[in-house]
Amino acid sequence: MMLTLTVNGERRQFEKVHTVRDLVVQLGLARAAVAVEVNRQVVPRNQHEKTPLEDGDVIELVTLVGGG
Repeated sequence: MMLTLTVNGERRQFEKVHTVRDLVVQLGLARAAVAVEVNRQVVPRNQHEKTPLEDGDVIELVTLVGGG
């Protein structure tokens, strides 16, 4: 099933994404420190696998970037 999600302001379609964890993995952020918000609700990292995504959800992802 295809889901249309808005990720960081951009509407995108995803296949085989059922949970926040699935999305994080598909975006290549599985090893990154990432903060996730779904529909303006913060999702703690220990809840990523348990938090389902639905068509039309709005997701904000924030990662830390090192450097100087």
